[in-house]
Amino acid sequence: MPPPPGIERVFRAEYGRAVAVLIRLTGDIDLAEEAVQEAFAVAAERWPAAGLPPSPAGWIITTARRKAIDRQRRESARAGHYAEALLLHPADPPATEEGPVPDDRLRLVFTCCHPALAEPAQVALTLRLLGGLTTAEIARAFLVAESTMAQRIVRAKGKIRDAGIPYRVPTEAELPDRLRPVLAVVHLVFNEGYLATGSGGEPVREELCAEAIRLGRLLAALMPDEPEVLGLLALMLLAQSRRPARTTADGALVLLADQDRGRWDRGLVAEGQGLVRRCLRINRPGPYQIQAAISAVHSDAPSAGATDWRQVVQLYDQQMALAPTPVVALHRAVAVAEVDGPGAGLALVDALDLDGHHLFHAVRADLLRRLGRRDEAALAYGAALARTRNEAERDFLRGRLHQLGAGGRSPS
Repeated sequence: MPPPPGIERVFRAEYGRAVAVLIRLTGDIDLAEEAVQEAFAVAAERWPAAGLPPSPAGWIITTARRKAIDRQRRESARAGHYAEALLLHPADPPATEEGPVPDDRLRLVFTCCHPALAEPAQVALTLRLLGGLTTAEIARAFLVAESTMAQRIVRAKGKIRDAGIPYRVPTEAELPDRLRPVLAVVHLVFNEGYLATGSGGEPVREELCAEAIRLGRLLAALMPDEPEVLGLLALMLLAQSRRPARTTADGALVLLADQDRGRWDRGLVAEGQGLVRRCLRINRPGPYQIQAAISAVHSDAPSAGATDWRQVVQLYDQQMALAPTPVVALHRAVAVAEVDGPGAGLALVDALDLDGHHLFHAVRADLLRRLGRRDEAALAYGAALARTRNEAERDFLRGRLHQLGAGGRSPS
């Protein structure tokens, strides 16, 4: 029998499911997180010698449930008896748990997105509980300081506790109001896996991408007439279709323009494009649908040179009208550069306030390189290098610096 997989791998694959189940059973976020973390600590001690159990997730959940019972017994005899009765009968959940959201993890996303919480707190808390992302990883996804994000998560937990927000399935009437932050959660989970922004620059965290797509499919089945749900699912599928061509065999990053499109997963491309067409028929455009449409334009082109960049610019114009952000404006500038030249794109980039974002400097560097302004390009590549921990991106930026004759140096 092969040795059991690393605890970190199992943690990433099963943490969200275990926490979701424990929260449903106990109604206590902190207790659920602590119990699951203790269960993984026990697994780290036992599994290397005993081997992988038949159901790692079931083992973790059972062990965490026992840890939660023990903890509540110690804290209060009366509370402990109630918790024990609740936790020892997980096969018989209350009838009120039956509803339109049948999956524990999806239920956790919706219940964390309660209207009493501010939207950034909803998204941050759900990322923490669902995906097991660290505070640092969530902070990078939000482009805020880690200390700011830590305070946000603590306040969100306190709000749920102090306001007595129930862990229950939203009714059909409540689902639309919860949708926007839920979609943001799913999208950020996918991006965290696809862009691999975790510490150490590990390769694509496939389990996070798979979890996000799984949740996207559940949402699409739950709300088949909501075009933004379909748009987000299409966006993720089209991005995932390019994953086999996104890196070389040794892990080097390959830009979209240089990818071997014959390696794209044509099944995912067809599914994503079909969802985009469904969105067009519904005719209620939104930001995720537009992003998916942009991705579909790229997937339609047999080569980078065949991309209809004017159509891409038009779609970005539509997105800027619906949901303008500096990051959207940055991507629009890239498309404008393909239509009107790198000078036009650079003028748009230089008007943006995104100094802390590595992609801003990387885009600016590429436009300066194309304009022949090598020294300025080297400085911009160095600035981008200083702002990313992703090793694939860092290697790519070092390569660009080397091509410019900068020898991989970054500015002091």
